[in-house]
Amino acid sequence: MNIKITSRKFKAKDSLKTFIKDEIKTLEKYFSEILDCNVILSFTHVKDSIKTAEVIVKLPGHTISVEVSTDEFEKSVSQAVEKIQKQLIKLKTKRVDKKKVASRKLKPKELNED
Repeated sequence: MNIKITSRKFKAKDSLKTFIKDEIKTLEKYFSEILDCNVILSFTHVKDSIKTAEVIVKLPGHTISVEVSTDEFEKSVSQAVEKIQKQLIKLKTKRVDKKKVASRKLKPKELNED
């Protein structure tokens, strides 16, 4: 999985980058076919110091995008990763359910052929 971190209008510290990479790598537990992951960090309001993290995960046939704003980048990234985890679990269960339905449809045909 390729992880690309972009910080807009500021330079992200190395500690923040390693935190983001560790958080993103946890997504592989839920879905092993992740192709790319882009993380975009930005300030939305300079006075209020609202920090936004946008996480875009590219999968075969799907793209999942989440944007979260909080007062710290670490919180924003953690919350975005949690939302993506939920979406990955939902996507994976849909795929498994489709396979189960397809296998159920094949079994009666196999019984008729005998």
